[in-house]
Amino acid sequence: MFNLRAIDVDISTETAWVQSGATLGELYYRISEKSNVHGFPAGVCPTVGVGGHFGGGGYGNMMRKFGLTVDNIVDAYFIDVNSRLHDRKSMGEDIFWAIRGGGPASFGVVLAYKINLVRVPETVTVFSVAKTLEENATDIVDQWQHVASKLPNDLFIRLVIDVVNSSTQVDKKTVRVTFLSLFLGDSKRLVSIVKENIPALGLSESDCIETSWIQSVLFWTNIAIDSPTDVLLNRTPSLVYLKRKSDYVKEPIPRAGLEWIWQRMIELQVPQLIFNPYGGKMGEIAATATPFPHRAGNLWKIQYVTNWNQGGVEAANYYIGLTRKLYGYMTPFVSKNPREAFLNYRDIDLGVNHNGRQSYAEGRVYGIKYFKANFNRLVHIKTKVDPSNFFRNEQSIPTLPY
Repeated sequence: MFNLRAIDVDISTETAWVQSGATLGELYYRISEKSNVHGFPAGVCPTVGVGGHFGGGGYGNMMRKFGLTVDNIVDAYFIDVNSRLHDRKSMGEDIFWAIRGGGPASFGVVLAYKINLVRVPETVTVFSVAKTLEENATDIVDQWQHVASKLPNDLFIRLVIDVVNSSTQVDKKTVRVTFLSLFLGDSKRLVSIVKENIPALGLSESDCIETSWIQSVLFWTNIAIDSPTDVLLNRTPSLVYLKRKSDYVKEPIPRAGLEWIWQRMIELQVPQLIFNPYGGKMGEIAATATPFPHRAGNLWKIQYVTNWNQGGVEAANYYIGLTRKLYGYMTPFVSKNPREAFLNYRDIDLGVNHNGRQSYAEGRVYGIKYFKANFNRLVHIKTKVDPSNFFRNEQSIPTLPY
């Protein structure tokens, strides 16, 4: 699929066709070639492939304003199990619904998606401000968690939480929280909003960088913001071993809970937490509009991040074990019944399907966590379009049992 990477941007209709093998970086660059006031609300990692990202309900730093990738897909080219090529009209609305967030690999092969571009200002503002526990990080996180989902939709403030060496105590570790933001507007208004809602952060205009939307993509992926934007055409990802898990938070975490989490992170040292705020458009779209169900009622999504460089099973077991421990510690503070999860992080800790006689029962274990009530509709669609379960993997949508 990686050779299918054509991108056709049509500014007159504010749409684009993008093949599944293209990367997000390539898509962003091709949009920026045609317009400096258009973008697309997808992920912040430019080497991620369009096909998988779109198909699982990809998100990015404009989701509070414009929703997910799947909320902005208007057509697709799809090959079914009988090798027939379809567009939205010929595939029907059931399949079109399923391949926008339900994992298209369970249903067929998506060759390309047609997307609606979104309008962005000529000037956007970014900032990255880091605070440690010694710099009142707990107070700032506490303020953030009560307002992040209620801020203007133009503002997205992500938290990246990791363990670093203390600057005040020798041989001691501390927690650092990096507040990373994209604002679809100028720095003066951004500072005003943040001062009013998260005063403990102490944000000033000197912390902010006004730039174009395409340059903000570089900033968010740790590329120098003044670099040539054609760096986004690089398709080579950073080759590291990694483990990802996810959670959804429905209620603010008590301050004592935050302090307890920090201590557990210091014990484990390696795993990071990323908090991605919800609200805005994410709370306006019905949970049944696409297979992606995690909408209203969520304050933020947690991404568990562990990367390592050593090869071998022993190293993998060690680092995956650390991630599982942190995930276990977070149990009291996250969604329950089910403990919800994000499909695009593909966490096989949640269950594996052997695609045998117990396929439906096995699939339901992880399926309810990824899709909640939408799982049953996905199963019915799967049974209709691929009754022999040709398109299958260890976490695919199962067919109905007979």
